[in-house]
Amino acid sequence: MRRRKLAVAAGCCLSFLLGTLLNVLFIPGFDPHQQRPARSGVPTALAGPPLDLPEEERGSRRWELARQIRERYEEVVRYQHHRAPAARRLVRPLERRLMDLAPPRTSSEQPLRVEKGSAAQAESHGGASPRAKLDLALEPPALGCRDIHNVSSVRYLGSGYTKAVYKVVLNRTLAVALKSVDFGGHDIETCVRQYAALDACYRLASYKIVKEMVLLQRLRHSNILQLYGYCYQDSNDIPHTLTTITELGSPLEMIQLLQTSWEDRFRICISLVRLLHYLAHSPLGSVTLLDFRPRQFVIVDGELKVTDLDDASIEESSCTSNSDCFIEFPARNFTLPCSVEGRCQNMNEKRNLYNAYRFFFTYLLPHSAPPTLRPLLDMIVNATGELHWGIDETVAQLERVLHLYKSGIYLQNATRVPKAEYRPIPEAAIPDENYRCWPSYHHKGCLLSVFDINEAIEVCENHSQCKAFVLTNQTTWTA
Repeated sequence: MRRRKLAVAAGCCLSFLLGTLLNVLFIPGFDPHQQRPARSGVPTALAGPPLDLPEEERGSRRWELARQIRERYEEVVRYQHHRAPAARRLVRPLERRLMDLAPPRTSSEQPLRVEKGSAAQAESHGGASPRAKLDLALEPPALGCRDIHNVSSVRYLGSGYTKAVYKVVLNRTLAVALKSVDFGGHDIETCVRQYAALDACYRLASYKIVKEMVLLQRLRHSNILQLYGYCYQDSNDIPHTLTTITELGSPLEMIQLLQTSWEDRFRICISLVRLLHYLAHSPLGSVTLLDFRPRQFVIVDGELKVTDLDDASIEESSCTSNSDCFIEFPARNFTLPCSVEGRCQNMNEKRNLYNAYRFFFTYLLPHSAPPTLRPLLDMIVNATGELHWGIDETVAQLERVLHLYKSGIYLQNATRVPKAEYRPIPEAAIPDENYRCWPSYHHKGCLLSVFDINEAIEVCENHSQCKAFVLTNQTTWTA
């Protein structure tokens, strides 16, 4: 049977957890305006390895900024080569040769590179040649600079510490998101205030976008935003500024999501656990989302997708005892086992899972669910809230709920004795007698989802104002 939408006359009211969510989930935005900090004239060739700088400069502000740039650069290299990060170390000679000998590129749409400044500047300040280019061997981009030179309907969507995001329409047909370093954002302003070097501060911030591009190429999953392309161009007097072109999604608004049907909220949760299952077993190893908040996700055609990966990590915590494997959250703390290999067991996976519980499951899973599914949903919420399960068990249990719901098995244990006799009237409609209810797929009427006519009768009888209902041919995502 297909799940259908049912129009019924019903009266409900929305009243749960809104006050709590306003306090827990509200995160203020940042200033969207791109304001370029004043240039200070401080040399900008700080991208070379810090250990090659003169010994007398060790510990200086310039040396510290170069060290941070080098660490970000090495992180990108690790993700590019699918290596789990080891202890902090110098770049291997082979990696160094590949960087120095990369052939010059002239087109902004050649494979992604990290530009390291000019040789003349480096020599004048004692650094190694920072003209090294990192060829990340990304796939040829589907979209590039030519495409974003012809945009329309530009709209600012938001910004974080590092990036600003805009919605644009390419060639009057394709709506996409553009991401670039926010010159008025926290990272750039803080760095320029501390080091007075805009070009180097931009380079430091841009490595976050480069890292995200690499991860979007390496981690392919239906619940990860798609990377369409990128563009290097001069901007704000800085050469080779980077803009990425990605799939466009709708911001995840938790308050609005709570006003949707349980079926749609359940879809968000199962999308999330499928994503976390993939991240736990990804080609890079177990990936954790260090900045795990609803604002890091978007909705694309009803599916949840993670959009922000610059704070993802494959770092695995080392340990000598269980006490070293301590995870702290605002409301709960956990201690995980230390393995014989000296690693905290499943720490990345468990961190993701508990964040999924506290930001999503506890609000979206149990409320207004079908009564026969609530015990199983409560068990899932409790088990993830206590970290009794790993992601494998969690995704298996949610897939079980989905099977019960799609197949209609969840209705078999329900005993119904209709209070009234229902008479089918073919080709009938009641357009003038419909009215609003919650939750509804139509804001001007009452359009609900049912599995079959028996469930439709039950829904109607649970609302005193329901006198009739109409089964439509529309189906939902569970069809």
